[in-house]
Amino acid sequence: MRDGPLLRAAKRVALWNFRVEVGLHRAWRRARGERPWPLGGGCQRSGGCCEAPTIAVGRLVWSMPRVRQLFLAWQKHVNGFELVREDGQGQALVFNCTHFDRATRSCDSFDSRPGMCRDYPQVLLWQPRPEFLPGCGYRALTPNAAGLRKALDRLDLTPEQREKLRKGLRLDED
Repeated sequence: MRDGPLLRAAKRVALWNFRVEVGLHRAWRRARGERPWPLGGGCQRSGGCCEAPTIAVGRLVWSMPRVRQLFLAWQKHVNGFELVREDGQGQALVFNCTHFDRATRSCDSFDSRPGMCRDYPQVLLWQPRPEFLPGCGYRALTPNAAGLRKALDRLDLTPEQREKLRKGLRLDED
């Protein structure tokens, strides 16, 4: 299912809006002193991020039926996301992407994919402990991993303790 010119135009406007919002939000977080994890690795084309796109929604979308209907209509008709289930605990909606070809593990509308698809995995780098999907070639790198490894080597620890700390702090993943 390829996007037509009208749909591509609507997606371009939505993408511009997405980029502005995300850019402002991240600039605000940086101004407050927050820093994302550095990103390592590369895309392995596992398609895990496309199989069940999940969108955490705000209180307005979650609790107001009319607003939710509009949100879901946009997701279905513009992004090609069909609602599969709701995650009440995380206040998130889980979708099936109609643009994802399971056989080739690729997107049939890659050039006009939504901002949230373009932003993976960067969106995870602002979490306290980013966890990537299985098969994803990306990983969060620990800032100053080399310095932390040297500091651990100077401590009086058993090899098991040292290994547990290195693994827990992700010091061997750069």
